[in-house]
Amino acid sequence: MIVIAHLSDIHLDGGPRAADRTRAVMEYLDALPYDLDAVLVSGDIADHAAPAEYEEAAKLLASRHPVVVCPGNHDERAAFRQGLLGEGTDVSAAPVDQVLRGNGFVLAVCDSSVPGEHHGLLEESTVAWLDGVLSDTPRDTPVLVAFHHPPVPLHTPYVDGIRQFGEERLAALTERHPHLTAFLCGHAHTAAATTFAGHPLLVAPGVVSTLRLPWEIQAGPDHHVHLDEPPAVAFHVLGEDGRLTTHYRVVVARR
Repeated sequence: MIVIAHLSDIHLDGGPRAADRTRAVMEYLDALPYDLDAVLVSGDIADHAAPAEYEEAAKLLASRHPVVVCPGNHDERAAFRQGLLGEGTDVSAAPVDQVLRGNGFVLAVCDSSVPGEHHGLLEESTVAWLDGVLSDTPRDTPVLVAFHHPPVPLHTPYVDGIRQFGEERLAALTERHPHLTAFLCGHAHTAAATTFAGHPLLVAPGVVSTLRLPWEIQAGPDHHVHLDEPPAVAFHVLGEDGRLTTHYRVVVARR
């Protein structure tokens, strides 16, 4: 059994609230009586892409479990590389694409951020990189593909306007690789499950806040963010039969 914890949108801003909520989630994961195969943090690590925010993130996201982190629309690639990946001062502005090859699975993490913008797009180099990862992975090994922006509408207008576009290239790539098992993302600040290109698309809940759904909003569009809901985490489980199951857990935060 393979278990991957998935959290997203921690939005560290130098204040206590985001830090306490992130700390609560990571302490919960580290206290589990089970060694997770991976912890995925799918973007919007820093709120303002400040170096101090990434320094704080590096400390808060340190874990006994393997951790993979990708950028979101609030992140900046150079600061992300320096503060989280330890790449020094002479860093590339290329997409931050990473792969974790675990025991019986592969987690391919793509950078869907667009510098200076809030919507998402996989650059051609990222699509080619992902094609290579999938081609180099045996057909009997499941591959989970992660990024920040969902590539389909989630019926949440605020998020749908800044989702991942150009998704037809990703869909075409998916057809060539049947061992691609599922897509994982964040950005929406709400747990959600749908499909993309015939595969599960599983959205992590937000840590810093929860998005109100259109039918929950009573006071107009400016009230789409819910700050009182607790942070939450998803657990993606790959069974020996190849079936993927996702569980969601809320976590009691200090603030």
